[in-house]
Amino acid sequence: MTRWGILATGHIAARFAEDLRLVPGAELVAVGSRTRESAELFAKRHGIPRAYAAWAELAADPDVDVIYVATPHAAHHEAALTCLAGDKAVLVEKPCTLDLATTTELVETARARGLFLMEAMWMRTNPLILRVLELIRDGAIGQVTHVRADFGAAGPFPPEHRMRARTLGGGALLDLGVYPLSLAHLLLGVPEHVHAWARLSPEAVDENTGIVLGWDSGAVATLSCGMVGATAITAAITGTTGRIDLPEPFYRPGAAVLHRLGAEPETIPADLTGGGYQYEAIEVQRCLAAGLIESPLVPHAATLELMGLLDDIKGRIGVSYA
Repeated sequence: MTRWGILATGHIAARFAEDLRLVPGAELVAVGSRTRESAELFAKRHGIPRAYAAWAELAADPDVDVIYVATPHAAHHEAALTCLAGDKAVLVEKPCTLDLATTTELVETARARGLFLMEAMWMRTNPLILRVLELIRDGAIGQVTHVRADFGAAGPFPPEHRMRARTLGGGALLDLGVYPLSLAHLLLGVPEHVHAWARLSPEAVDENTGIVLGWDSGAVATLSCGMVGATAITAAITGTTGRIDLPEPFYRPGAAVLHRLGAEPETIPADLTGGGYQYEAIEVQRCLAAGLIESPLVPHAATLELMGLLDDIKGRIGVSYA
């Protein structure tokens, strides 16, 4: 049995708690927040036996094996460090932190202590996404030449909302753009060429962002994210001999459509249950059982490379959280 704790009590924490019920061998035993009221309300709602009013108290619980950090972005670094200091394995929401430097510190701390650390990029553990990767590696669409993906939310969001509040790591890029970027990185690796533009909000965070990435292989990616309009939230992966379409939402699609040159489209259904968060929990438990300190599906190197890319784009669009 793997004993889980959840740090934070917001919407994502609640969705994760619900999906954890679908994970064999998982037991949700504790929740931590910065206020006792919030922790106790969350515990009562989800049937969790212990509630803590401080992050360090959760991290010190000897009956917790792994902690899922679900705070806003700006608190990921402090929260994850607190959990590692308590000798706990950590699954930290994406983006791992606000920048490469602090993500590097988390990775180095986890490695030095021999503790498991994984960024909760659940798309990379989704069974259908993994099937799409397998098809591409088997040559189903030839060499990948283009990735297109978008993620835009309609809003409007008030200035104090985490999407707009600079102190919380607001903006479309870190919250939404991380998905299109992760897909492009998953398929093609680190780009050699990066171009980006964004319109900034009065709070100095990006509210509508376009990104073009290029690889020396000749492949390109055209990506967008925003919080000023609901986009299709779809993706298309084009290769020299075909294309794979991922419908809304592309990071957790209900199916994929494979187009091979000269053949009828082939629909690949997703045999998924729950909200999709359970697959990252299953991966964490698999790694812990195997004695691993990082996941081969979401390795430290990929997290660091993506954070470096996010830093590059932030610099180009004029967003800073310093």
